Amino acid sequence: MSDIVPTGYAELLASLKARIRDAQMRASLSVNREMVLLYWSIGRDILKRQTKEGWGARVIDRLAQDLKAEYPALKGFSPRNLKYMRSFAEAWPEEEIVQGPLAQITWYHNLALLEKIATREQRLWYAQKTTENRWSRNVLAIEIDSGLIDRQGKSITNFEKTLPASQSDLAREIIKDPYKFDFLGIGQEAEERAIEDALILHIQKFLLELGVGFAFVGRQVKLEVAGDEFFIDLLFYHLRLRCFVVIELKAGKFKPEYAGKLNFYLSAADDLLRHPDDSKSIGIILCRTKNEVVAEYALRDLTKPMGVSEFQLARSLPPEFEGALPTPEALELELGDTSEDIAK
Repeated sequence: MSDIVPTGYAELLASLKARIRDAQMRASLSVNREMVLLYWSIGRDILKRQTKEGWGARVIDRLAQDLKAEYPALKGFSPRNLKYMRSFAEAWPEEEIVQGPLAQITWYHNLALLEKIATREQRLWYAQKTTENRWSRNVLAIEIDSGLIDRQGKSITNFEKTLPASQSDLAREIIKDPYKFDFLGIGQEAEERAIEDALILHIQKFLLELGVGFAFVGRQVKLEVAGDEFFIDLLFYHLRLRCFVVIELKAGKFKPEYAGKLNFYLSAADDLLRHPDDSKSIGIILCRTKNEVVAEYALRDLTKPMGVSEFQLARSLPPEFEGALPTPEALELELGDTSEDIAK
């Protein structure tokens, strides 16, 4: 073969690679969907037999033994997993729901939802978020244990007045209240700089708590305005909103003057940092505590989009969750390749 690469070869190769990767992902998702539906149908049949014909629990052990003898290479038919199949079918009697959001996530994601969440509505909410954000099972467990459903979109903001309707809902959704920084390992007496130092030291976990879409830009980012220097505590870029996110960290209670200062930073960031194709920068004030009425008054007439949220440095886990969180090494492994996890 000639060593000369014809014109357009590189583009063709890149296109073929992308199509192969897409096909591999679709194939993996298809296999996962069929497995979830198979397990649901097995669980449904076991449930029917036990309900209508009075079969006892021992029949599951017998089924596991016979299925293993017939399919020795398959690992999914242990007595424990067959019981999970029955519980899964009992929790979701409607096949259309299983075929929809639940078949888009892995069997192990579904087991986490089954074990950790009691209501159908919350299970479906977390299933949808798992699909949207491509969470691994460990990340899903962390989000459930942290009570994400009760924190997302709960911040005090002025987004409806300062952002287009197409952006307002998404911007509100990306902000939580409160943020939980218990992974920092520092006490309640910590000052702003110590908290900021710890957040940067644990930037991967900080990004996980912020949510999907945040990219870290820098800390103490300098803005020069008419010869004076000002410094943003933490600067991020949000990939879905296509905008900078300015975070001001306050170790104490929220004060109205914090909103005015952040409004200034956002104006400067829009002039000095924003690309013409970027959306308006958004600001978040993270404080130890806040009076919600005071925060609403402080944001009411400001022109820049911002929100006020609390943060928590430490919390005690319920006894049933003690030891349930992954080790730092496991978390790093999960965050390292979420695409592989979602395909399993």
